[in-house]
Amino acid sequence: MATTVTPKPPAEKKNRLGLTREAYTGGKSTLCSGCGHDSITAQIIQAFFETGVDPKNVVKVSGIGCSSKTPAYFLGQAHGINAVHGRMPSLATGANAANRKLKCIGVSGDGDTASIGLGQFCHLIRRNVEVIYIIENNGVYGLTKGQFSATADMGTAHKKGEINEMPPVDCCGLAVELGCGFVARSFSADFKQLKALLEAAIHHNGTAVLDVVSPCVTFNNHPASTKSYKYSKDHEIPLHDIDIIPHFEPQAEIHIEPGTTREVELYDGAKIVLKKLEEDYDPTNRAQATQSIERSRQAGQFLTGLIYLDTARRSYVDQLHLVDEPLANLPQSRLRPDPKALDEIMDSLK
Repeated sequence: MATTVTPKPPAEKKNRLGLTREAYTGGKSTLCSGCGHDSITAQIIQAFFETGVDPKNVVKVSGIGCSSKTPAYFLGQAHGINAVHGRMPSLATGANAANRKLKCIGVSGDGDTASIGLGQFCHLIRRNVEVIYIIENNGVYGLTKGQFSATADMGTAHKKGEINEMPPVDCCGLAVELGCGFVARSFSADFKQLKALLEAAIHHNGTAVLDVVSPCVTFNNHPASTKSYKYSKDHEIPLHDIDIIPHFEPQAEIHIEPGTTREVELYDGAKIVLKKLEEDYDPTNRAQATQSIERSRQAGQFLTGLIYLDTARRSYVDQLHLVDEPLANLPQSRLRPDPKALDEIMDSLK
């Protein structure tokens, strides 16, 4: 009598912490089917899984909008909180100061960042708070029926035919001008590039701004929109192919042709590998970054890739001279001065 042997299913891949990808997922998305935000969520999950960040050592922050719903869909074991509209940077700043050991990721939208939250966005960059700041940029207010946002390009048309006559806020151009140490742009449908940029942002020490064009399939995915899938695919100009070599991965495993790449080392020993495409682009050249953004804007194109990188800036917690142990874990005896010390402080102010 013949016996049937049922093959065992392949073992699910685990990362360096022994965790499967499932440990990095969250709730089921309630966004519109085909929304670019869901593609970004998928790459966040994959980047954190492959990098081997413990989900329990992550804090997620967001504001208000379709984009700010997405932290519920990834890293379900992480800490998380929603802020009021435009105030996400305040939460990120507080979380970073209270517990510098937590990896902070903030997800915002073009309205949450470039309109009501613009001032907070600027001061977050000025302070160089340690946060991966993702802007899910679709050019419209999706929760309030698709009005133009502050990032909508001049001359672009609304789904109903209205023409936008206001100039846009370029979040990447602004971030470079403010001296942000990590500025990148990507497209939600460019999975390989987006994941590599997210992994590089995870290793960055300071504010990492990642502006992602993420088409709104309900209100802003038509031929006259400059943030539709078709327009983005036709007008995207990649600066380079990008790879990331984590600090824990032996470089011998990476095979790259010599003379065609540029390596930039991050503070923890990880390396960003940039493969030259159309031009010899130097992401550490701030003037070139500004000029390239302006040229692409005038041509009706948008650059993707790592636009600017400065690894020398000190982070917010380093500027505050905080102790290595998280403030949230310190006892009151170490956080509050004793009466004698307080008297000395008061006497010094007389």
